Amino acid sequence: MTTETDQAPGRAAGRRAWLRDHSELGVCALLLALGVLVLADALTMDVDIAQRGPVGPRTVPVAVGAGLLVIAALLAVDVLRGGRGRAEGGEDVDLSEPADWRTVLLLSGIFLGAAVLIEPAGFPVAGALLFWGAAFALGSRRVDRDPLIAAVLSLITYAVFDKLLGVPLPGGPLMGVL
Repeated sequence: MTTETDQAPGRAAGRRAWLRDHSELGVCALLLALGVLVLADALTMDVDIAQRGPVGPRTVPVAVGAGLLVIAALLAVDVLRGGRGRAEGGEDVDLSEPADWRTVLLLSGIFLGAAVLIEPAGFPVAGALLFWGAAFALGSRRVDRDPLIAAVLSLITYAVFDKLLGVPLPGGPLMGVL
């Protein structure tokens, strides 16, 4: 005769196996949370009465939030009906190898450093450090050309956004030069 305590480890293992088989539900939960967050933010947005019209500043966020909720629901239904995500046939990722945490941490640090530097140093300097640091973190060791390519790429990006598209980016100390 089995007792309830004998069956508990079996139930826990069964629950873990079910969760592992339906792990895509985590993506559904993330999409649901993002959709609710976007909709809540869009619906509580302050809109000046003069800006009202058929298409106002709430239109795109509401559409994106509703789209996220619909995609979350459709994905959850698909997963619960047995749908599974499959790796592409051309993927060359060896899942038996451990993750390269050094590269991930380097890229995260470089990204955060650029975010901190963008206001005081300006976009051209912070962008150049971002591009150069990303190239270094991903394995490039060409110290003769990488900084030059990063600087040119950053200046082109700054010029396109700030001058051509009219998106104001902080120029930092280079504001008078550019």
